[in-house]
Amino acid sequence: MVFLREHAGPPIAPNDPVLYERLADEWWRPRGRFAMLHWLAAARAELVPPASRPGAVLVDLGCGGGLMAPHLRGKGYHHLGVDRSPSALRHAAAHGVLAVRGDVLAVPLRDGCADVVAAGEILEHVEDLPRAVAEACRLLRPGGLLVLDTLADTALCRALAIGVAERVPRMAPRGVHDPELLVNRAELARECARHGVRLQVRGIRPSLPGVAAWIAGRRDSVPMVPVASTAVLFQGRGRLSEGARRPVRDAVTVAEEV
Repeated sequence: MVFLREHAGPPIAPNDPVLYERLADEWWRPRGRFAMLHWLAAARAELVPPASRPGAVLVDLGCGGGLMAPHLRGKGYHHLGVDRSPSALRHAAAHGVLAVRGDVLAVPLRDGCADVVAAGEILEHVEDLPRAVAEACRLLRPGGLLVLDTLADTALCRALAIGVAERVPRMAPRGVHDPELLVNRAELARECARHGVRLQVRGIRPSLPGVAAWIAGRRDSVPMVPVASTAVLFQGRGRLSEGARRPVRDAVTVAEEV
């Protein structure tokens, strides 16, 4: 196990949630440690259509500081954000997100409550991918939409997203990812299909001219652009089939709002 000491305080292991508490003030700094999460949140929100009914709900799993919020305004959703980090949820709530303290492996929301479930940059942080996918799909109404983005379990991804990106100032915090948890794309597709969601994926990356302008200080955000390969960073999108069977739950859990 490699322990990291880039941040103030005792050393931490890769993927340790304490990192987000130490960097709590970075969430809404567009040129801060979470800058790329802003770019990804904007790209993720582009996959979300306007709400198709009054009272539509979007559940944002691993919402962090609520970075999708400004990009969802006007689309007609009640935006619920689920996260384990108290400090991140406080930021999310301050930006209009209904903050719910909970784990994406055991989401404290009822079955079929969501028109859209967003799982952005969270699946590469969980130790039980099948359970995380099952929970995301459980929340969907029939016909509901799952959108996600995550990092692929490939040597190229480990080299670029961890070996390079975590060493570029302000691109990604050092130690934010554990290479052992990167996502197997075939397993992800199988698990989604098992729960009634046929996932379509595409690769994305930051615009290179945009990154150059961002580094030079000429812009605060960078657009994400599609690429042919899903070997590093990719998005997924799929709907829950109308006839998908739902798991039987012993009890309906109640959201714990922050």
